[in-house]
Amino acid sequence: MTEGIPQGFIQLAMITHMRKLGVEPGAIGAFAAAFNLPWAFKWVAGPVVDLFFSNRLGRRRGWIVFTQIMMCFTLLLAVPIDCGVQIKLLSMVLILHNIFAATQDVAIDALACGTLKEDERGIGNGLMFAGAYAGQAVGGTCVLWLMAWGVPFNLTFIWTITTILVVTCLVSLRVREPHHTLVSDVPEGLTRMQALVVSVRAYIMTALKAFFGTRSSIAGMCVVMLPIGAYALTCSLSTNLNVELGMSDGLIANLTLIGSVFCALGCVTGGWLADKFDRRLMLGIFCFSTSLITLAVAYVFWRENWIFPVTPGPNAMKPSQLLFWSFIVLGTVFGYFHGLTYGTKAALMMDVCKPEVAATQFTAYMALANLVISYSNLWQGKLVTRLGYPTIFVIDAILGVLCVCFLPLMAKRQRPQSDLPPVGPEGILGVTAQ
Repeated sequence: MTEGIPQGFIQLAMITHMRKLGVEPGAIGAFAAAFNLPWAFKWVAGPVVDLFFSNRLGRRRGWIVFTQIMMCFTLLLAVPIDCGVQIKLLSMVLILHNIFAATQDVAIDALACGTLKEDERGIGNGLMFAGAYAGQAVGGTCVLWLMAWGVPFNLTFIWTITTILVVTCLVSLRVREPHHTLVSDVPEGLTRMQALVVSVRAYIMTALKAFFGTRSSIAGMCVVMLPIGAYALTCSLSTNLNVELGMSDGLIANLTLIGSVFCALGCVTGGWLADKFDRRLMLGIFCFSTSLITLAVAYVFWRENWIFPVTPGPNAMKPSQLLFWSFIVLGTVFGYFHGLTYGTKAALMMDVCKPEVAATQFTAYMALANLVISYSNLWQGKLVTRLGYPTIFVIDAILGVLCVCFLPLMAKRQRPQSDLPPVGPEGILGVTAQ
């Protein structure tokens, strides 16, 4: 949830506010790309999280609590910034915010890799992503409701910060990690900093071997470096359209809440299906489904002659009822199928990971997947004013199914011989299966 709350606040509420202030789609796309960029490099935090920890707070919990507090602090720094004018300054502050958010995600993923059994990974990851979507509803939908009720946008930062702190106090501080002995990973005779250098060097070698050691790992890397399904209806482009089509803050909030529920249901359903059936087949079906829906949206926009972005305002062009409701209905249905891909994708990536370096490899795969979100926001925002919405949607739909070509190259999941989780040596993130 604490990953989803600021994501919803910034990528929905803030971008909606920026578009209403007249910020161009290209600038918004670059802003969204910069905001998401730290997630592509979260693997750098792995050795740091592993070597520096609090015995009293807990090896992972300490990092989770610390990063949540710093996330709140960086959001507080952004309160006085004018998001319609000082976009570069705002981007810098929010990049710092996301460095802490991504570090928190490393600690959470480390716990997940160490506690989820092989046949629990689908539903487990589905529930985790559902929690993130619930957080997006809290941070995005609720803020838009506040704005619709007349609350100044800068004051809505307080809501976002408060909700994160509530989770920190009521949940994070009360979490108990799986039982293990907290021991120092620093080799004898080395300082912490020297050990960090050694750890980073070992991390790079381990990651290279994990990525290029087998056909499955190479295919997995290709999959996560491509969009897994169509993305345009979840990126800043979609938020721009909410404003351009004349939706009020209240309507956007209500639709976002409904969409978040559908996405969360999709995450859980997709995770359950991934545990029951072949994950590669399920992911391929889900990817094609998102692309088909995106093509349907492209056709409606082309048919109704809504090609290029328009400047919001009372004199702006009005959409037809067909365009308006088609975008709402298809976007909601898309959210469910997009959610289906999340739990399935994460479970499939865990299957590819080597047991002895599972946390390392999984974190790197997820980092690459986040890089896809960043570059998707960037190219869509930059090209929409040149190519138009229908063309962008078509290109996005094509890119969304390219990853399916690599799925057959990934090894089929092996059924566990017992219900006991595997126990092996610790990887670079220090996670031993419990």
